[in-house]
Amino acid sequence: MPASQKHRKPRPRLLDSAAATTGGRAAVGVTTAALASATLLTQSAQADDRPTLAEVKEQVDHLYHQAEVATERYNAAKERAAGQRGEVAERLDEVAEQTQRLNDARRELGQLAAAQYRTGGVTPTETFMLSDDPQEYFDQAHLMERLTERQQITIKDFRAQQETAARKRAEASESLRTLTASQQELADSKEEVQTKLGDARELLDRLSAQEKARLAELERQREAEAQRKAEEAARQAELERQAELERQQAAAEEAARQAAAEEAARQEAEATEPAPAPAPAPAPAPSNADQVIAFAKAQIGKPYVWGATGPDSYDCSGLTQAAWKSAGVTLPRTTWDQVNVGTQVSKANLQPGDLVFFYDDISHVGIYAGGGQMIHAPKPGDSIRYESIDYMPFHSAVRPG
Repeated sequence: MPASQKHRKPRPRLLDSAAATTGGRAAVGVTTAALASATLLTQSAQADDRPTLAEVKEQVDHLYHQAEVATERYNAAKERAAGQRGEVAERLDEVAEQTQRLNDARRELGQLAAAQYRTGGVTPTETFMLSDDPQEYFDQAHLMERLTERQQITIKDFRAQQETAARKRAEASESLRTLTASQQELADSKEEVQTKLGDARELLDRLSAQEKARLAELERQREAEAQRKAEEAARQAELERQAELERQQAAAEEAARQAAAEEAARQEAEATEPAPAPAPAPAPAPSNADQVIAFAKAQIGKPYVWGATGPDSYDCSGLTQAAWKSAGVTLPRTTWDQVNVGTQVSKANLQPGDLVFFYDDISHVGIYAGGGQMIHAPKPGDSIRYESIDYMPFHSAVRPG
């Protein structure tokens, strides 16, 4: 090895030199900076994974919609269960009544067998067979030939009572099975509603106060946009109505001009005595729609409660059912049944009192109040109020009565 290389000191590495100079603090500084950078990146990633406010709103709205669908399933199952409980009670009464008839027929057969035994017509063994399965015994041809007509009628009646009793017991068992299934569906739907509402509340509870305020502002903007659309639609409908009225008025004026000469001649030919004044027409009674709207207005401010039918709270179909009941019209309990009652009307031809339905699954209903507005029970946490019919996806409308 050359002398110059032999006496050359190895060149220290940069990190080792810095550590030696600062007593190891440089290595610590680098490690701390790396950890800080990693923490910031993790926090940034976590922030990026967090749903936006718009996404939270969409999720909450979807959960409320699913809860309303489950509410309608609950309402339907509750109505079925109520009817089936009455049917089960009726079937059990029928079973008890038929059992009594069967016992009466059995006693009559027993008396018949005892009488024949006393006269020697039936052996003790045959009497035992009769009490166990009388029809099998009396089916024997040689015995049937010895029986009187009345005795044969008694046996046939017993057999008929047996068959009827068996059928009634089977019907009662089927009714109980159906009732049990409806009660299970009722419990499942109730659990689904509570789960969806709990999920929605959990999402909302995660928001900060500032985020909740921004969410409320988004909701106000949505309502304002729906209101604007409703007002525009109402203005357009009013313009079309005015144009139609003007056409009708022009036609009426033309007809009046054509009849003017004839009317003048008729008046001149009439007697000079004035005709008696017609009696005033009685004031028209309010229509069904007026009563429906009046009832709905009186409920404004009451809370939405799923499954409720009044008088202190309602869900959407509970409100519409109660409103039309106040006008003497009975509606089914659920939106899925209410949509099939009455006359279908288009959105352009809505009149106050009409039922307006929303979403493809027809899970929400309101009462049209005119001017593009409806009165409805919106969702849990809200109260009955006016709302634009453009606030939710419109499905269809019907006119009950």
